[in-house]
Amino acid sequence: MIEQRLAIEIRNRGNQFELIGEPKHTSSAEHLLRRLYRETKASELSPDMVHLFLQESAVEELENPAAAEVGVSLRTRKGMIRPRGLNQQRYVKEILGNDINFGIGPAGTGKTYLAVACAVDALEREQVRRILLVRPAVEAGEKLGFLPGDLAQKIDPYLRPLYDALYEMLGFEHVAKLIERQVIEIAPLAYMRGRTLNNSFIILDESQNTTVEQMKMFLTRIGFGSTAVITGDITQVDLPKGTKSGLSHVIDVLKDVPGISFTHFKPKDVVRHPLVQRIVEAYERFDSRTTSIEDGDRRRDA
Repeated sequence: MIEQRLAIEIRNRGNQFELIGEPKHTSSAEHLLRRLYRETKASELSPDMVHLFLQESAVEELENPAAAEVGVSLRTRKGMIRPRGLNQQRYVKEILGNDINFGIGPAGTGKTYLAVACAVDALEREQVRRILLVRPAVEAGEKLGFLPGDLAQKIDPYLRPLYDALYEMLGFEHVAKLIERQVIEIAPLAYMRGRTLNNSFIILDESQNTTVEQMKMFLTRIGFGSTAVITGDITQVDLPKGTKSGLSHVIDVLKDVPGISFTHFKPKDVVRHPLVQRIVEAYERFDSRTTSIEDGDRRRDA
């Protein structure tokens, strides 16, 4: 995996390594091998772990060790969680330092998972009294109407990534108890109107599917002692045609407001299967080509 990703050749006998390739790449490989050796003190190496260290953002970090020295970690019941790469570290630091935070970028960059980790960490440290998971009730090509139950139960399957992260960090039984005691609350965005949320950690997921009015309504619900994280991908809007995304709008409205952070993730920050990063990049290239062709057609028509 290391040879393929860094375009080098590795020869080894025992713990003696010879790295053959471009100096920049062999330097990155040296830092990586030393880092992986350090990791074995705490856990067993797996292909997934090696892949995480080999993602583009992590390789950049390895090439600049000084920038990676000041790390950050989050405490959960099931162990410590450490952000991977400089952008994820920056994202977590912004969440810990600001009351309102936006994580914007493609799928697989860890923006939702790390938001949940920050929420669990704050709950474990008793910095907040409860966690709220909020999602707009907008379909992604499917219809909600056929699903059984009320609106909260209808959107429940769409919150599965948040549940999975909570189960991984706190355990299934503990999460069930917290939901029963309403320490963890799941709420459709439509149910937020009129509420004031104090001493809470609020995560608004899939926020690209909020309208401008809904985004304003949500942001004005936040009370004292609360932290909000709004995550979304502006390239995957499922709103009706002609409806402006509240996430796209709020980037322009609040970009210079103190106390509000924006972290923009890129395809290189994807921490899933390597193909996911290539798929995101391919869609970006295709969309930019399509946009330039349409702009050219409009200019000719004019």
